[in-house]
Amino acid sequence: MREYLLTLCVTAAVTYLLTGPVRKFAIVAGAMPEIRARDVHREPTPRLGGIAMFFGLCAGLLVADHLTNLNQLFQASNEPRALLSGAALIWLIGVLDDKFEIDALIKLGGQMIAAGVMVVQGLTILWLPIPGIGSVALTQWQGTLLTVALVVITINAVNFVDGLDGLAAGMVCIAATAFFLYAYRIWYSYGVEAAAPATLFSAILMGMCLGFLPHNMHPARIFMGDSGSMLIGLVLAAGAISVTGQVDPDALNLYVGSEKEAVHQTVPVYIPLLLPLTIIAVPAADLILAIVRRTWRGQSPFAADRGHLHHRLLEIGHSHSRAVLIMYFWSALIAFGALAYSVNSASMWIVLGVVFLSAIGLALLLLPRFTPRAPRWMERFVPPRYRRRGVPALAPEASTPASAAEQAAPVAPGDRAPVVSGVNGATALGARSRLADRRKAGTR
Repeated sequence: MREYLLTLCVTAAVTYLLTGPVRKFAIVAGAMPEIRARDVHREPTPRLGGIAMFFGLCAGLLVADHLTNLNQLFQASNEPRALLSGAALIWLIGVLDDKFEIDALIKLGGQMIAAGVMVVQGLTILWLPIPGIGSVALTQWQGTLLTVALVVITINAVNFVDGLDGLAAGMVCIAATAFFLYAYRIWYSYGVEAAAPATLFSAILMGMCLGFLPHNMHPARIFMGDSGSMLIGLVLAAGAISVTGQVDPDALNLYVGSEKEAVHQTVPVYIPLLLPLTIIAVPAADLILAIVRRTWRGQSPFAADRGHLHHRLLEIGHSHSRAVLIMYFWSALIAFGALAYSVNSASMWIVLGVVFLSAIGLALLLLPRFTPRAPRWMERFVPPRYRRRGVPALAPEASTPASAAEQAAPVAPGDRAPVVSGVNGATALGARSRLADRRKAGTR
């Protein structure tokens, strides 16, 4: 455990320290495209944060290669080198997209090539544990197609959810934490060495996200861009593919009996790993809804819009920070709920706990619909939106209405447009779209 924690800390430190210089480089390089209609930020913000995250990945793998116990992993398995090769390719494509805005089909082709590079070097699914049947061996083509599909789905799910400050990095960090606990349990408790690569990948992924988050929390100073979102999506998929397709269910010895019964007992464990959609269920749901929504409108599935889940949270009145925390809550509930169910699938307390927390999450989602009112004797001490009598009268000079000339005067190019508050003080998207000035500036 100490070596994994050391690797995590080195990865986080390198990512954190390099993000500042990378931000300056992104500004000089002009990686600040114009603000699009679907963006929720106001000011020019550089991206290319994936550069720091990639060097953090390289530093984590380099440190792990020089540690006593983890060095054996590099000698016995080619999966770390396969991950590095695929990550370098997807990172390069992301950097080009952050700077030059390459076509979506070209990015999709690059994602498939990066997955193919990992397959060629041995990071692929060899068999699947299917309930009631047992472990089904896959042919080379079947394993390749399934591996490529899982990588592409996971990359795009993470990429689609990267729409608010700190959202993608935080959600992937939560998923990586749950994944690390599961993979470490298999590797340490059951002595399955084939789970060691997935454990290392999860620790490095946690370090990449934790090192980048301080720079990316609202208000973000830099965005990870496609170079970062596609990179962490690929690392998350690589860990799931490694432990799902390489670990033999019989090696866990969870059930003494036939192979079918052993697989049946490990179903709660393998479902979230076989389909990373369970671990990243929120980004995956957003991905599916976006494809259905755009196809229904006759648009390309890759056409950008403002219908993502985080956009809808802002529209109903949540503030930026609250929307991000709600998405964190649902990600943690699903990821750690699946982890707890894999440990003890027969416990009813786990199911009841998940149901109770889900009810709390639904209440948080509806919170902006209800504006609490303070008692009259407390109205002097609470914000105006909680007062029964509204905003108190302003001073005479402040309450004087503006002249017609002042009301008709346009906003100067150098001035900042007024912010219109939504429900509970949140700047909802509806109010932002009514601003008179939509300046051209950079974005993620």
